[in-house]
Amino acid sequence: MISREEAIKIVSRVKNENLRKHMKAVASIMEKVADKLGEDKDIWWLTGLLHDIDYEIADYNEHGKISAEMLEGKLPDYALHAIKSHNDRTGFYPENKIDYALIACDAISGLIVASALVMPNKKVSEVKIETLKNKFKDKSFARKVDRNRIREYEKIGMSFDEFLSLALEGVKKISDELGL
Repeated sequence: MISREEAIKIVSRVKNENLRKHMKAVASIMEKVADKLGEDKDIWWLTGLLHDIDYEIADYNEHGKISAEMLEGKLPDYALHAIKSHNDRTGFYPENKIDYALIACDAISGLIVASALVMPNKKVSEVKIETLKNKFKDKSFARKVDRNRIREYEKIGMSFDEFLSLALEGVKKISDELGL
């Protein structure tokens, strides 16, 4: 299996800085969720970190499949399936907790970052659970963030507040790396 250090090297090859930050945020959220669910934190972190490594090079219909091919033998099959199924155009569909978690964590990271960017000091430390709940309800805010994808948290057995809390903790944990 790939180490965290090797995974970070792979991510460092992604050209778009915001995409690299997004992948780090998703990894941190996935790790928090895994810990809460009693799942393998390392595998979930790696899955979150590496899920978009093909984003700059893959056709959108293939996005996720290419990442999984690149990671063949480096992650367990269930993690590769999560990466493939996080894009609903690949023909792979979520089946288990890590799949649903990746979809939800991928989407909630965007809502958290967008919420931080409208705070007075543009810091995630200013974002509260209530802020996220209000922004979630406001369909005109961060329109590209698919609320239905965030709702996949329901399939991993968490309440909305619990999921938001873990997601916010995950992003706050690496806020310096994200410049937030």
